[in-house]
Amino acid sequence: MRKWLIEHRGKRSQETIAKKAGISRGAYANIELGKRNPSVQVAKRIANELDFSWTIFFDDNVVETTRKSHTA
Repeated sequence: MRKWLIEHRGKRSQETIAKKAGISRGAYANIELGKRNPSVQVAKRIANELDFSWTIFFDDNVVETTRKSHTA
């Protein structure tokens, strides 16, 4: 699960962010859950909307931390 992404979304709905990113709410939900990785283009649109660097989606340290928290 990408808790950092959920925190960035705050009180805005998944539907709102998904529409801004040009994807379905289900696809966005799967990105938040870590079941799906966004394409670079989608990552840029989400990051632009939520005001963070799109590269965080592909940062090994963030991914590794997420994996460790799933196994803990």
